Amino acid sequence: MAIRRDDTVIVISGTDKGKTGKVIAVSPEEGKVIVSKVHVVKKHAKPRRQGESGGILEVEGAIYADKVALYCPNCKKGVRTHVEVIDGKKVRVCSGKGCNHKFD
Repeated sequence: MAIRRDDTVIVISGTDKGKTGKVIAVSPEEGKVIVSKVHVVKKHAKPRRQGESGGILEVEGAIYADKVALYCPNCKKGVRTHVEVIDGKKVRVCSGKGCNHKFD
């Protein structure tokens, strides 16, 4: 999976198309990611402890990872990446034309 936690991504399809956010969690088994402020759903929560309030909460829902792309701050758009070895470390690099932004 090319997307990791704490990456900034942009949604490229669906109802939230064009929104950007930070990846909160990644689930490679399901091929899904949770992005902050994207795909906000309402969750009905019952109070579990005495004094705790229940109600309708708004939480981020999971979306398929193929609906998001890494956001490059230099290109100002979603980009694909390739891996280069720099100083003995594998680093993800923007594949945009004329851009060498490193994501790690």
